[in-house]
Amino acid sequence: MESSIECVSYSDGMDEDEISHSHPYSQYSSSKSSHNINSNNNSNLTGGLITPPTSVHELLECPVCTNSMYPPIHQCHNGHTLCSTCKVRVHNRCPTCRQELGDIRCLALEMVAESLELPCKYCSLGCPEIFPYYSKLKHEAVCNFRPYKCPYAGSECSVVGDIQFLVAHLRDDHKVDMHSGCTFNHRYVKSNPRDVENATWMLTVFHCFGQYFCLHFEAFQLGMAPVYMAFLRFMGDEIVARNYSYSLEVGGNGRKLIWEGTPRSIRDSHRKVRDSHDGLIIQRNMALFFSGGDRKELKLRVTGRIWKEQQNPDGGACIPNL
Repeated sequence: MESSIECVSYSDGMDEDEISHSHPYSQYSSSKSSHNINSNNNSNLTGGLITPPTSVHELLECPVCTNSMYPPIHQCHNGHTLCSTCKVRVHNRCPTCRQELGDIRCLALEMVAESLELPCKYCSLGCPEIFPYYSKLKHEAVCNFRPYKCPYAGSECSVVGDIQFLVAHLRDDHKVDMHSGCTFNHRYVKSNPRDVENATWMLTVFHCFGQYFCLHFEAFQLGMAPVYMAFLRFMGDEIVARNYSYSLEVGGNGRKLIWEGTPRSIRDSHRKVRDSHDGLIIQRNMALFFSGGDRKELKLRVTGRIWKEQQNPDGGACIPNL
């Protein structure tokens, strides 16, 4: 998405060696393990037509999407099963024998599933947890080891991976500006500040305290009024993000606005953070006042800093580590 905002940064450049170019599991992908099947025995059992599953886990694998099946599990008159999502996709026809599926539930397989305990699907990324079959999905939706989504807000990017991979992805694929240091001083210039029908956005990544932070700046409609907003997101989980704070300041003509807050985790989507108004919001008239001149061009200087909160050993409260 093209932007007419010019971002001029006054922070130090990030060294190339600070960003890892490769990682043992840089982009998470779900792949099925190969199954050890005795082809001679299978041939004797089925005449070489259909290979029977070799474990209960494989019995619960949908033959269409290969994901684990959860109730309702459907079956055709010949006993072939598939998940409820794929039942719609195959237009009520069994993908194995092409017979009409109808509305037959495989209650026996659903009962078998209740007795199973399975590892989290992110076990290869470090999750040690084992869950009952029907609790597994709920855990995986919030598992701390699950991959992160790309935080780039300018497009619906579907890339996922760990933090080091995403940092390299933002730099190489999205051409995002990378900077090191805990303070920043940006100047945003826009020639037509009244045009915010298509959100104008900027993203800059900062590296400090051994962590990565995403600074967002954009224009959008808030009701009938155009506004500008800046906010910070932490490239990591929320529990770690709480250890940091940040401030943003914008001003001009003897006036200024200051925002202080805790960066939001990139687990929260860009839109969720923006729509919660959790950041520095500048009304258009105020932004033009800060810009000075004839109010026909936006010129905003946004400064800020990031600091780490230090645990107070006496009272347990956090005190700023400046």
